[in-house]
Amino acid sequence: MSEQIKKEIKQRYGKIALSGNSDCCCMPGECKSGDSPIDATKLIGYDQKDLESIPQESILGVGCGAPLNHADLKEGEIVVDLGSGAGIDIFLAAKKVSGSGKAIGIDMTDQMLEKARANALKGNYSNVEFKKGDIEKNIPLDNNTVDAVISNCVINLTTNKTSAFREVYRILKHGGRMVISDLITDAEILQEQISSDQWCACIDGAMTKENYILCMEQAGFERIQVLEERTYMEGEKVGGRKIVSLVIKAEKRSI
Repeated sequence: MSEQIKKEIKQRYGKIALSGNSDCCCMPGECKSGDSPIDATKLIGYDQKDLESIPQESILGVGCGAPLNHADLKEGEIVVDLGSGAGIDIFLAAKKVSGSGKAIGIDMTDQMLEKARANALKGNYSNVEFKKGDIEKNIPLDNNTVDAVISNCVINLTTNKTSAFREVYRILKHGGRMVISDLITDAEILQEQISSDQWCACIDGAMTKENYILCMEQAGFERIQVLEERTYMEGEKVGGRKIVSLVIKAEKRSI
């Protein structure tokens, strides 16, 4: 089942990369009101001026929060974005870490990587890089080399979240931090009820907050904090379950 889900995720997000539009429900504005990608992105916490400063083709209108608002990036740091898509958070992060730092995007979808690299060339970014990788199995970076990891509504797409968090833990420097936006639920779906289509839409892969945090703890993370929490798709339930968007921060222990 996990390989089939990954195959469908690649197909779904490959189509989004080619069309520039989201046809999945990983963004409340897109699903509910037909907002444009930029308006939908502002809805979850992005700043209008920040969005105007980056390649507009990188704004696809997917996500469930704005993890960069809480990452406290500093000049000279190395930051990694898991599921970097067309590059929106990488281009925003590149400005914060400046030329002495680096922003690295990881994605497993060829079309997204192609689009992101084209956007980087168009914007003349010298401190960004996009790499292909499966975040559950092997993030293509060395141990203890990254200051911060961000991700926006991507971990819920994985079928083994503990493995994904272990990979994040591996690449972070001691004392490094992870700040991610993601979806959680009040009741996890039964194995026999899983729909690969709903998994690709960021719904069936959602865990309870308790189990989500447990996966982080099992990977070794400490000082786990929920920074934001709000109802996703206000007033609606999906398959009888309440879906909540959160921003959560965790740290790798210092030496």
